[in-house]
Amino acid sequence: MSLALYDTGTRTVRDFVPLEDGRVSVYYCGATVQAPPHIGHLRSGLAVDLLRRWLEHSGSAVTMARNVTDIDDKIIATAAAEGVPWWEISYRNERAFIAAYDALGVLPPTIEPRATGHIPEMIILMRRLIESGHAYAAGGDVYFSVRTWPSYGRLSGQQIEAMQQGEPTGAKRDPVDFALWKGAKPGEPAWETPWGPGRPGWHLECSAMSTKYLGPTFDVHGGGLDLIFPHHENELAQSTAIGDGFARYWFHNGLLTLGGEKMSKSVGNSLLVVDMLQRWRPVELRYYLISAHYRSAMDYSEDAVTEAASAFRRMEGFLTRAAELTGDGAATAVPAAFRAAMDDDLSVPQALAVVHGSVREGNAALAAGDKPAVAEKYGEVRAMLGVLGVDPLASPWRDERRVDLSAVVDALVRVALQQREEARARKDYAAADAIRDRLTQSGISVEDTPSGPRWALES
Repeated sequence: MSLALYDTGTRTVRDFVPLEDGRVSVYYCGATVQAPPHIGHLRSGLAVDLLRRWLEHSGSAVTMARNVTDIDDKIIATAAAEGVPWWEISYRNERAFIAAYDALGVLPPTIEPRATGHIPEMIILMRRLIESGHAYAAGGDVYFSVRTWPSYGRLSGQQIEAMQQGEPTGAKRDPVDFALWKGAKPGEPAWETPWGPGRPGWHLECSAMSTKYLGPTFDVHGGGLDLIFPHHENELAQSTAIGDGFARYWFHNGLLTLGGEKMSKSVGNSLLVVDMLQRWRPVELRYYLISAHYRSAMDYSEDAVTEAASAFRRMEGFLTRAAELTGDGAATAVPAAFRAAMDDDLSVPQALAVVHGSVREGNAALAAGDKPAVAEKYGEVRAMLGVLGVDPLASPWRDERRVDLSAVVDALVRVALQQREEARARKDYAAADAIRDRLTQSGISVEDTPSGPRWALES
């Protein structure tokens, strides 16, 4: 495998060598289902989806776990405010996340474990940490003792003296310690443990679930940059403190901002996926969210989405016109330049430059009537867009209803275009323009080319 990935753990781009040749294990920090998803959540999910797709395209079998955090303070607070059980909030939003992932073509994970379904595994992990001297029970809670682990801070670069865990002191022995288990409070959901009833801490959940499904050492741990500290730092500490190798590569995506601020419901600047899909085709929204390098920051703007949608439609238009000439053929092989770009830390901007280059060459071949060259570029473009999950002629984007009616629509439009050409031949330009205007009003664009008029359905 020639893939090189940026590893947050070493702060370098490293050759990717999986534990087992031909098999890759990936854990992705999925949704905390306190609210419906916004497009910032989906950018993270799409980054890992691209990694998975490229690994699979390169011949590896990928086992992917994407967790669901289905209990936390905000879920409990929302349930109380609505007067419903906590699990109703969790399940409602879990379904919203799955629907959003599906809508944007994110491949389903191999396993999608819920935190509340893995309490036994968490109890075992806490027991091991307590017995090894890295954790302690106090006041109904269980805490990880940060200063007992000298490697703490190696992932995030945090200095212990400057740290803030964002948790109240409570019964902690040291303010820098973090909660593995939170003791029960009146009216809140709780599960029994040897140290008293309560509910899991966020960090404990992911260590328990990742190792259950992927083993004590696995290949890739993914998530947004905002998770590096404290979440991923704490996962790494509690897992390595009991002797697990844990993640060999840390894969973090840049954040999607709005007006320079992190997109979040708490500051009122989120763009919900369900609302965005009322304004943009799902494939166009996916194209926009993957178009920047996964590690770069993106600042959302309407103009940026509009520009991305236009770029996608140009590629889609080429494929549609090429299929009319050569038939609906299959994807072929990706060009070497595309492969090199993807192997270079998933450099999608450079990969898309290759796609656009092939589209330009394909359009030139169309204009020249060079059928073999058109077919070659058609296969290349479909192959590259397929890897990126945005091939408009493949599932889930292919509109079969539109395909079924294409022959009928084509015949009817060609009748109108023939009438238009006859009007132009007799210099009745008013009639010719009227026919074109009627087609435009019906959502059909007409392009006059040296080889005759060409039509397309406007998106």
